Amino acid sequence: MLPLDALLLLQERDTTLDRLRHRRETLPERAAVAAGEARIAQLAPTLDEVRARRDDVAREERRLDDEARSLEERALEVEKRLYSGEVSSPRELQAMQADIEQLRRHRSDLEDEELEQMERRESLDAEVAAAESEVAEIEQGMQGQRAALAQQESAIDEEVAQERAARAEIAQGVPPDLVALYERCRAQTRGVGAARLVGRTCQGCHLDIPSTEAEQIRREAGEKVAHCDNCGCILVPA
Repeated sequence: MLPLDALLLLQERDTTLDRLRHRRETLPERAAVAAGEARIAQLAPTLDEVRARRDDVAREERRLDDEARSLEERALEVEKRLYSGEVSSPRELQAMQADIEQLRRHRSDLEDEELEQMERRESLDAEVAAAESEVAEIEQGMQGQRAALAQQESAIDEEVAQERAARAEIAQGVPPDLVALYERCRAQTRGVGAARLVGRTCQGCHLDIPSTEAEQIRREAGEKVAHCDNCGCILVPA
């Protein structure tokens, strides 16, 4: 086999490898996992913000509850003294009764505020639960997608390894400088380093070259490396 013909076999293997790499990068499972990760990333700031608001409301709810309990304890202490018989002055007894009423009015106001905070917290709890449920559902779906992705990648990687081994075997029979030239052409032409010349047409870019040039390439086949004037790939006469 002439070295130029071997370049076409290299090209076939490289084209197959490019196709396999593209297939690996564009697996639907990869897109599904990426979409799930993007949705979770989108939800994260909102979830953090709602959690922070929920925690602030919960702290305020606890503060109001603690203060209301403290007021009730103070009211009970005053009430205990009121009915203990220790105080006999009507004026002082009247003042103590007024203190108890004021403390309990204040406690009632705090309990109303606490109820409002509790309702806000419950609403925020529901928001957090809904977002966490969506994240959990996405994560569960991605587990299956990741497993399927790993399986598909493994199968493709096995094909890639086989193709690379076959390519290496072909490349061993081609002069290193010709392989290097082919690879430079392939890099410059975005994947096509060598193509068959059929008639006047380059099969790499499917454009024609002058007929006199095509004839000269055929006459010098095996003696000189020719390139397509249009795409720059190495031309291999039919």
